[in-house]
Amino acid sequence: MSKTKTQFNCGNCGAKSFKWLGHCPDCGQWNSYVEELVEREIPAAQGRKLSGGSARAKPIPLDDIEVEHGFRYQTLWGEFDRVLGGGIVPGAAVLVGGDPGIGKSTLLLQVVHRLSKGEKGTFLYVTGEESTQQVKLRAGRLGLASDKLLIYAETDVNAILEVIRKERPVLTVVDSIQTLYLPELTSAPGSVSQVRECAARLIYAAKREGLPLFLIGHVTKEGGLAGPMVLEHMVDAVLYFEGDSQRQYRILRSVKNRYGSTQEIGLFEMHEDGLNEVPDPSKAFLTPHSQPTSGSVITVSLEGTRPLLLEVQALVTSTSYGMPQRRSTGVDPNRLALLLAILEKRLGLPLSAQDVFLNVAGGLKVVEPSVDLAVAVAILSSYRDSPVDSRTVVLGELGLSGEARAVARMPERVAEAARLGFSVAVIPQGNIPDAKWSGGGLKTAAVKTLSEAIDLLLPR
Repeated sequence: MSKTKTQFNCGNCGAKSFKWLGHCPDCGQWNSYVEELVEREIPAAQGRKLSGGSARAKPIPLDDIEVEHGFRYQTLWGEFDRVLGGGIVPGAAVLVGGDPGIGKSTLLLQVVHRLSKGEKGTFLYVTGEESTQQVKLRAGRLGLASDKLLIYAETDVNAILEVIRKERPVLTVVDSIQTLYLPELTSAPGSVSQVRECAARLIYAAKREGLPLFLIGHVTKEGGLAGPMVLEHMVDAVLYFEGDSQRQYRILRSVKNRYGSTQEIGLFEMHEDGLNEVPDPSKAFLTPHSQPTSGSVITVSLEGTRPLLLEVQALVTSTSYGMPQRRSTGVDPNRLALLLAILEKRLGLPLSAQDVFLNVAGGLKVVEPSVDLAVAVAILSSYRDSPVDSRTVVLGELGLSGEARAVARMPERVAEAARLGFSVAVIPQGNIPDAKWSGGGLKTAAVKTLSEAIDLLLPR
């Protein structure tokens, strides 16, 4: 009988220790070590086979490898295929994460159903959290029916691999990776060692047999994927399904993709019958106003390869407390603090006694600095209670000295604004050589500094 022993694993990075540590020396996380009971160490490659016999691959000369260029499984769901770079690549392993109840299971169930209508063969949906009857009820609510979709309620990875070997499904979905376990490991499902080894065996099978695999993962309260960080490095693509339960829109964002661009997004709308794609997100994020409103500025953000028109809203009011409030939704609060410092230092704007609230309409989170100029103009517009022309878009990054800095891919941004009927684009001087646009009647106005933009948009 093998001797049992106890070890401690970091829940963030998977580092091991024979004693409990309050601070992980590898990743720096606090209180992340969890005690696990193990009997013996299972090598990562041991047991990775779909049937009896050796599972080892043989070296192949590079010139002898045959690749079917351009082949991808098309779901005919434009937004989903766009995020993946044009469709699902055979043998790809994709990790999908998101908040509880956001619609991850609904999304992938609809994806499998769409593929089953156009592709030959069977499709496997492994559910470790729900029974087959519960999945059937969800499919009934979504109006989905298919005799090619196999529902398998199982958490033993060895049993799942056996079904994959026997059925050879076109696509396999595992919901979720944290519920699976290997009998060889004595630690509980969801632990670092279980998640790492279960994912490794499933990914190995997908790569060897050329069968695409989707893994649904839980997220922590900080918003990151639960389990070891190595899980994100093992897969080919990492997708985050974002959204607010109080809003109907859901955003599928690619943060890693070996077969396409990162930070690509797809927009969906949640209805009673499931998720529907939104083909024109710019129109969805823009709300027409009956009259000009102070503190509202339109800008263009680049998400992956797609330009999106967004409305930045600011509200500046006199504070009723000793310490002024700074609240931001959709923009990094640290970025907001930096822009407020630029406004105070370069324009002499007295904001030390003002509450500042900032919001990106529609619930989208913007991380690129091209919205800096629009945020600064929106804050000053609200402070002066002076509206900006609703047919004008504002673009540009701000430096600490108040200069307007050029942003990438300006022609695509300007073209998107012209397509939606805007007449003027205020852009940095550095983008003039590559932002000439003659279509749609849109004109460009170049500025060098924040002061020039304010004089142009909010003249006294």
